[in-house]
This record gives sequence, C-alpha cells and structure tokens, in this order.
Amino acid sequence: MVGNQEMETTRTELPDGVRIGDKRLIELTDSAVSKAESLVQKEPDSSFLRVGISGGGCNGLSYKMKFTTAARKGDILVNFGNLSVIVDSKSALYLKGTQLDYSNALISGGFKFSNPNATSSCSCGESFSV
Repeated sequence: MVGNQEMETTRTELPDGVRIGDKRLIELTDSAVSKAESLVQKEPDSSFLRVGISGGGCNGLSYKMKFTTAARKGDILVNFGNLSVIVDSKSALYLKGTQLDYSNALISGGFKFSNPNATSSCSCGESFSV
C-alpha cells in the first residue's frame, strides 16, 4: 500500500496490514449474504461490504454498512461465499460475535444486528451502548 491511500483489491491481492478473519468476528445469515450479494451487484465499482461502528444514535454507538472498492491497512476480511466483508480494527472490538440477519418483512424488515457486546440498544435496533 502506498501512503494512506486506499488500494483496489481483489480476494487474492490484499494490501499489507489486512488480516483474514472468520465468523467469530461477524457472522452473516444466509438471508443477509443473499441480500448483500444482490445489492453489491448493483454497485458497479464495489467489491466489499464494509461493516463498522460510529459514534452517534440515541444510545451512543451506531452500526454502519456501505459498499466499497478497497480494503485498508488494519481491516479484517471475512468471506461468505462470493461476499467479502471488511471490518476496521476499532469496530471489530465492538462487533466481535455479532450476527447480521436480513428479513424482507414489510414491518421491521431489513438488516438486523444481534450483538452480544451491547448492554442496551434503542427500540429501532440501529444504535447501542456497551
């Protein structure tokens, strides 16, 4: 990797400092993998689903998901079939053991995080505290 710039990566070529993780960090259900795979195909320049944590929300921390083209130094890569998920090392501290599910129900559908590290969460399930 050159400087702090993001580098385009493939499954076989990762920048220095990217580690390979497994389902002990984050686990996606079959329905979450299927939905994410269909969404990443609609993003022409995306190769990875980045899952992370940021400050904010009604309980202090909130989940973030976005598609990206590159992994960065310090990221952890977890593969689920054709889907590559990356988590930054800081978010990994809060996400360890988390399960990500997807439901297409009309009410309360969408992606849902089940985080064993959360001591409390808001009613919408999009923010939590530890």
